[in-house]
This record gives sequence, structure tokens and C-alpha cells, in this order.
Amino acid sequence: MFPYWPNYLTCLLELEQQGKITRTFRRLDPERQRLILEAILNEAAKKGPAALNIKEVAKRAGVAIGSLYQYFPDREAMLDFAIELCVRYMNEIFTLSRPYLLAMPFAEALQSYLSVGIEWGQTETGLVRFFGRAAYQGDADLAERVVRPIATLMREILRDLLVKAAERGEIRPDVDTEAASRLVNLLMIAFGDSQLFPYLNNYFQASGDTVPPEQVGAALVPFILAGIGKEAHHE
Repeated sequence: MFPYWPNYLTCLLELEQQGKITRTFRRLDPERQRLILEAILNEAAKKGPAALNIKEVAKRAGVAIGSLYQYFPDREAMLDFAIELCVRYMNEIFTLSRPYLLAMPFAEALQSYLSVGIEWGQTETGLVRFFGRAAYQGDADLAERVVRPIATLMREILRDLLVKAAERGEIRPDVDTEAASRLVNLLMIAFGDSQLFPYLNNYFQASGDTVPPEQVGAALVPFILAGIGKEAHHE
């Protein structure tokens, strides 16, 4: 996460001012900070935020329990730190990627959004597991603090891509971009999450032994364009 996030240190300073972390944590080596964050996310993803166990977080991170109390004021601040950091990080990723996606032809932008998103998710495993827990296991607090803001960003980027595609004449002029963006978002999430969370693929059957994910991913964008593309028509 950290090597690709220009505003990471700024975020840490703000979280320190808010009392979510201590100056001691901010001054740690970035790799140690990453290990602690991963430990918090993985423990919360496994047991849920309400059951976050400081002893287990310390064990996962390879630090003493006492050290964690030097890094965070309390257990709630530790969880708040992880949530705030993840939401800000995701917000910045979408903000930075938006102009590049909007500059691409619509089909290329959709394919890039999908493939890069899955590839990114396969590297940010702690964050993805935590978000998956928040999205699919019904924690009301996480739904509002984590899922809704990130999911809204995802949908808004796809809406902006559709609006830009309409301006360039890449999709039919009668397409309802607000409704279509929700449907495209739904398809993207269903396929992308099925590749990041195997238990979802058992249900969605998005890919399988005889139909690899690459084959389905390559068919998804043409499928969308068949419904809303400039050449699409209905009797």
C-alpha cells in the first residue's frame, strides 16, 4: 500500500492529530507500520471488528502487546485508524485513476477498470479481506463507514465513464446513464469479487474448470456494449 500512496505521511499526521495513533507509531519504519495494519485488518476480517483481539493483532504483527499500546491510545482507536486509512487510501486511488480512465475509449476503460482492479485486489489481500467482511457479513457500522463510501466511489466512476462515452458517441444517446451505471457496476462487482473471494464464485459460477476467468472477463465488456453500445438496437 504505502509505496504507491503519495499522501500517506500526510494522512498519518492527520490521524495523529485526531488521536487515532501516537507519534511513536508515526515514527515507525513504514514496513513495520504495514505489518501492523495488515495484522489489524486480517484479525478484523477473521473475527469481525467487535471481536478484535489485541493479543492476536500483536501476534500477527510480530510485536509485543505493550508496543501496541504505545502505538494506539486504545482498541477502538486502533480499529478507527485501520478503517480511516483504508477508506482514504481507496478514495485517493479512485481520484487518481479517474482522469486516466476518462481519457480512454469506453471499452478500453471498462476493461482496464476490471483487470487492474482484480490485479490490485490480489495484492492488497488484507484490505480486500477486511472490505469483503464489511460488504458481505452485515456489520451495520462497517457498512456505513467502509462499504458505502467506497462503493459510491466505484459507482460514480462508472457513471462518469458512461457520461463521457455518451459525449463521444460511443454509446446510444438514449441510454439512461444513471440506471446503466448501476447495472454495469453490479456486473463488475459480481465478476471481480467472485475472483477475489472464492466462496462467492461457488455461488455466482463466474468461472470454472472449463471456463477460466480470463475468458469470462474478456466477454464481459462486449456483453455490456451489446446492450448500450452505439450499434446496439432492439426491435
